Amino acid sequence: MPNRHLAGIRTGTLLLMLAVTGCSAITHSAVGTLDYITPTDAGVLIQNPVTKGCHTLGPAGAKTVANNTLNDIVLYEGADCRQPQGTPTVYLATQLSDRIVPGYPPWRSFSFVGV
Repeated sequence: MPNRHLAGIRTGTLLLMLAVTGCSAITHSAVGTLDYITPTDAGVLIQNPVTKGCHTLGPAGAKTVANNTLNDIVLYEGADCRQPQGTPTVYLATQLSDRIVPGYPPWRSFSFVGV
């Protein structure tokens, strides 16, 4: 009897994972949240952001970003996913966070990697 119960749980888990993956592929959204703190210490939460294109981080930008999605992102100082010449972008892998170095400008936009 316990084996049948365990098999049911595994089947249910598999179906749930397939449903989440399927919905994400259809809508082209990253599963999870992107949390950031503005230079004025306001917290912002973006849920299941669309993976295509460039996304702005509000008018003030972000001094801290936590990528709690299933996709890696790149952070930019420019509002249009551009970086000033000679300035490196910041790669932020899934489930990691980063903050700007004091005295540097905030990040103003981000894009997803490889989607």
